[in-house]
Amino acid sequence: MTGAGRLKSVKRGVRKGGESAKAAIGHIADRIIDIAPRVPVRDLATLRRHFPGLGPEEVADRLIAGASRATATVGAGIGAAAMMPVPPAMLAELAAEITGVAAIEMKLVAELHEVYGLRPPGNIAQRSTAYLTSWTQERGIDVGHPTTVNAALGGQMKRELRQQIMKRTARDLPNLIPFMIGAAVGAMMNRRDTRKLADRVRKDLRARQVPWDRLTELPPLERPESPYPVPTEYPPAAEAPKTAPDPNEEP
Repeated sequence: MTGAGRLKSVKRGVRKGGESAKAAIGHIADRIIDIAPRVPVRDLATLRRHFPGLGPEEVADRLIAGASRATATVGAGIGAAAMMPVPPAMLAELAAEITGVAAIEMKLVAELHEVYGLRPPGNIAQRSTAYLTSWTQERGIDVGHPTTVNAALGGQMKRELRQQIMKRTARDLPNLIPFMIGAAVGAMMNRRDTRKLADRVRKDLRARQVPWDRLTELPPLERPESPYPVPTEYPPAAEAPKTAPDPNEEP
């Protein structure tokens, strides 16, 4: 094959690879929207049982630390997947790993809202939409502002969320694929990004926090019909009780 022919083949491969990556990101976005209502969330009463004697800030610290360790573990898998020699297998692995990170972070976002006394109103589908919006926008939900808590995941909102998720997911893939970063850097990147997300959401929630002693008693959160298995490191290994509670436990 001539040099020009090889160059044309490379360009064609790059173009096809880009199309495959775009399609994969769209699939990931749809998958994240589908699993959002299935992410199990501990309500405030359950969190206080899991972290006895701690106040809101301390509980939030523990949640963020645990989620950061969990996404770092998944990030190591993403980094290793980026070194796989077969692109289709790599994209499939990345899709599974990125979805896992999204589930961990959505669970964190939801439980931070519980800790700060700012549970969005509505049923499990409506709340999951609010948390998904919070995750994609990296902002806390203003439960007193109706426009931030949409009543249903309608067609227009789903399209908007899908675009936001695709933009957010696309930030990771270009960083991972070209440089074949490996497990260690993948873990570091995920830990950093989860903490950054948590800091932004937490800042918003702190500004509107309802102290625990002023909260009216809330009903237990519904358990999803088919809970998504969220990878979670809880409690911190150095402080684990003799019998650690299930991180996905619902009251």
